[in-house]
Amino acid sequence: MDDALTAGIALYTAGDYHAAHEPWEATWLELPAGDDKQLLQGLIQFTAAIYHARQRNWDGAVGLAERAQSYLTAVPTQYCGIDVDSVVAALKQLEADPERIEREPSPPLRYQGRKLTAANLEIEGITTAASVVAAEDEEYDTAIVKTAIDYAREETTGSQAQFIRLLTSFVDDRGHRGIVYDRLRQNVERRQAKRDDVAGLFD
Repeated sequence: MDDALTAGIALYTAGDYHAAHEPWEATWLELPAGDDKQLLQGLIQFTAAIYHARQRNWDGAVGLAERAQSYLTAVPTQYCGIDVDSVVAALKQLEADPERIEREPSPPLRYQGRKLTAANLEIEGITTAASVVAAEDEEYDTAIVKTAIDYAREETTGSQAQFIRLLTSFVDDRGHRGIVYDRLRQNVERRQAKRDDVAGLFD
């Protein structure tokens, strides 16, 4: 559950409030009843509440904030690296005044007391978050991102980490995501061309 949890938090930190729920939901569906499931259900509702508030769907935000609290108040106050009490407090504020989202930044979702970005994640968290970003936006070719992920996994045993760095930026740098994707695509195409040049030479 750890990679899914941290991938979702990194997406939330990047401002991808809608996308953040995807890694959690995939894991939540497979969990038995218990605190892990309650936590993920609450976080899914939390990010949905933030997303709807930012879309100015005040009624939707209030209803989701209320439901999120019902899940999270059943979980220990410190759980899986999450300060659950601070999330519940943010939800109470949002429920009382959803329009506050227009006056101040979205409440932070901290992991082990700090803001979490893709740069803080292990490779599985980075690749999970990058896959979600690619699937959320038709501007990006998921096949390119999937190939970049394959290359990134190969890098984990070598000295180069070019694809890991690019995938990390693809998640974290929301403002320049299109530029980062173009660099990612170019690097994938170069790597594929090199492999094609060598293929068959020694058959």
